[in-house]
Amino acid sequence: MLHAEGPLLTIDVGERTATRTDIDDLLAEFVGGRAVATALAHDRIPFDADPFGPENRAYLATGPLQQSGMSFTGRMSMTGLSPLTDGLVSTNAGGYLSREFSGADLSVLEVVGASDELLIAHVTDEGVEFEEVPELAGAEVPAVSDHVAETRDLGPENCIAIGPAGENRVRFASVMTYDSRAFGRGGLGAVLGSKNLKAVTFEGDAEPDVEIPNPPEMDVHREAATSDDRMKRQGTTGGTEFINENFSLPTRYFSEYEFEHAAGIGGDAVEEKKYKKGACSACAYACKLPTRDEAEGVETEGPEFETVYAFGSNQGVGDIVDVMKANELCDVLGMDTISAGVTVAAYLASEDEFGNAELAREITEKIAHREGIGDDLAEGVHRVHDQLGVGDYTVKGMEFAAHDGRVLHGQGLSYAVANRGGDHMYAGMLSPEYAGEIDPEGTLGKSELLVEKENRNAVRDSAVVCAFGGDYVTDDRLAQLLDAPYEALLELGARTIERERHFNNKRGKDASDDGLPYDLPDLDAAIREYYEERGLREDGTLPDERVEPVAADLGPGGAGGSGASPADD
Repeated sequence: MLHAEGPLLTIDVGERTATRTDIDDLLAEFVGGRAVATALAHDRIPFDADPFGPENRAYLATGPLQQSGMSFTGRMSMTGLSPLTDGLVSTNAGGYLSREFSGADLSVLEVVGASDELLIAHVTDEGVEFEEVPELAGAEVPAVSDHVAETRDLGPENCIAIGPAGENRVRFASVMTYDSRAFGRGGLGAVLGSKNLKAVTFEGDAEPDVEIPNPPEMDVHREAATSDDRMKRQGTTGGTEFINENFSLPTRYFSEYEFEHAAGIGGDAVEEKKYKKGACSACAYACKLPTRDEAEGVETEGPEFETVYAFGSNQGVGDIVDVMKANELCDVLGMDTISAGVTVAAYLASEDEFGNAELAREITEKIAHREGIGDDLAEGVHRVHDQLGVGDYTVKGMEFAAHDGRVLHGQGLSYAVANRGGDHMYAGMLSPEYAGEIDPEGTLGKSELLVEKENRNAVRDSAVVCAFGGDYVTDDRLAQLLDAPYEALLELGARTIERERHFNNKRGKDASDDGLPYDLPDLDAAIREYYEERGLREDGTLPDERVEPVAADLGPGGAGGSGASPADD
């Protein structure tokens, strides 16, 4: 099976040590990206860890396909114990970081400990240097990029960074790269903030020897370059009006299913503001959305559909320029636009202020700096909804994505059982339901497909392949690229899902956490079907014998899932 190459680099920011460990055997078994990071996290983060404690670890991982020139591979995966969901979370981001990361001669970065001073860690193929940066306290993400440009002659493509939201431990703070690309969901920016790690830079000339099968490598690249998908012009916003008219676009904090101003924030509105093409590393698909409005003086990348929903329809805001401003604000402050937008929408609901975009931006700023009401809202909807007097539109503490499970019942089931919570990328049942390939009504009989899609997406996030490449990196091509039977890849995905659930079980999570804040037909029976398909107990837990430790003893600080604290180097 094709896999990433390079050592594990463990950085202890408290001790200011860096250790490289050979993990070839682990990579051979888990490929890279999300799968290898989940294996490490499961075995090396104590089951009783505090998400904000020094014992929590954050993993940044590349996959084998980042050594290719193929489109849809300019991404990386990040994993850790989430301060938002209190369980394991993996998230990925595009941009140009993956090639710089690989050049530093590593496959996985592991961050542990906590520093007394605000730091940047500079990683090269020759070693690691720690730089104290007290002058960057509270700095926004572009200011961090400016600093590394001035002091290291590096660009934002060499960097991951957090903004003030991460430093202030906002539970949905993101880790940013290339200034506008986010490891968004789950609050891993707050994990780095708790460690006083403002940024990590990567540079080097290492060239891991990974040979990508061709075909289909160049076939995928050529098709991406020559396709005429609307996605290339409008990104994910191209479906806004279709979804609004035929399914549901959650509106005014989920109180309505249709937004009368959808055209003002949809694909055509975004395309009118797009002023050039944008892409990720090595990708000819170029679906990114550099946008600007000269009259208002705003320039950003996006917004994508999830931001259009979170800061648009769900807040009752119908002007794309207002959504662009909110998108840019979240990027510079370092926050997930979905969780931030939904949390602000909950506040607007409590104040009867739907449509007040200026107030929404003011509250967004307060959240990042934990000022006034922002200090409460920085905890997320699940922890603040009673105080606001609104419904708790989350699963496992994670705010819902746009695709409405009240209408797309298979997607609703996916939200209910996903280890990550209310996130649309975990399985993606929304796609066949939108397309009419399966009936969006009903939950029963959908678990077999749901399990397959969860497993497949775990493989995708391990390779690492962009979700937008699904029509090009087909199942057959993915098997060719990774040089393994497709069924073997699905088994890899299943083992990754199992490790996530087992870790969460050990933190006390069980069937009581698998549910929704609204009723769906036969949901309880459908969840039982899912448990049976996954081989889970009736209480939603995974038997211990199903998960064999594989990474606990690798390198420094190996003690992990037993509940022990990481050892000193």
